[in-house]
Amino acid sequence: MPIASHHLSSPLRIAAVLFLALGLLAGCSTTGTLNTVQTPQQNLSPKHAAIVVDGSTGKVLYEQNSEAARYPASLTKMMTLYMLFEALESGKLSKSSQIPVSAFAASRPPSKIGLKPGQSIDVESAISALCTKSANDVAVAVAEALGGTEERFASMMTAKARQLGMRGTFFNNASGLPDEAQRSTARDMALLGIALRKRFPQHYGYFSATSFAFNGKTIRGHNDLLGRVSGVDGIKTGYIRASGFNIVTSVNSGGRKLVVVVMGGDTARSRNAEVEQLIDRYLPQASLGVATQ
Repeated sequence: MPIASHHLSSPLRIAAVLFLALGLLAGCSTTGTLNTVQTPQQNLSPKHAAIVVDGSTGKVLYEQNSEAARYPASLTKMMTLYMLFEALESGKLSKSSQIPVSAFAASRPPSKIGLKPGQSIDVESAISALCTKSANDVAVAVAEALGGTEERFASMMTAKARQLGMRGTFFNNASGLPDEAQRSTARDMALLGIALRKRFPQHYGYFSATSFAFNGKTIRGHNDLLGRVSGVDGIKTGYIRASGFNIVTSVNSGGRKLVVVVMGGDTARSRNAEVEQLIDRYLPQASLGVATQ
């Protein structure tokens, strides 16, 4: 039976206090200290995950919950774009090809550009709408054009994810709108970000745009890091209530490259602040002048 401390004699009480103090000091081990130093920002949100990858070598420089299942939200559109870029490369579509808009696609909730059933959108405008506006109506129109149905296209997306080594990802739609079955990880999103730059360098500039023109209007994007943080050249933000605020960020500065993923931010501001901290800390550790393999 445990003995309450007030029943201990004075010498025993002193010994017990010293024992407790030593135990607390032992808890502050070298490993614990290193982990504290390694973590730029403590984030206790159960949705949080993060990873920093050297964009040239693929080496992981920092990670936290990087293989835990998370809702990708509109980061999903990175894979929708990957599939669309493949269709361009194969000749199935050209940038001037018209993508028809079904009633189902037009009915998707915002973010959207307001396409009507029976309208069409050219491929180049569709790419800009996905990269910059994160348009859900366009994502579904692309899915139907390439897969026949969004459901079939989502299966194609998941198959492509496996080819790219994204072992923790399952797509059930092309937009990232709420779906209990749609899951990914910070690690997988980093892999996809690296794959997009490596596989489609000629299209990667779309991710750097902060706005685009469509039907005589200027449509502005959501990525506040673009043009504000030196070296940031893309790539995609995402948010649904279940996911929190997500982002995949590509950095290319002074010959060093990073891909930074933060998922589950409480606000866009706190998510962006964490990304900036990670860039400041790990960009100097990225390889210099090493060609992407």
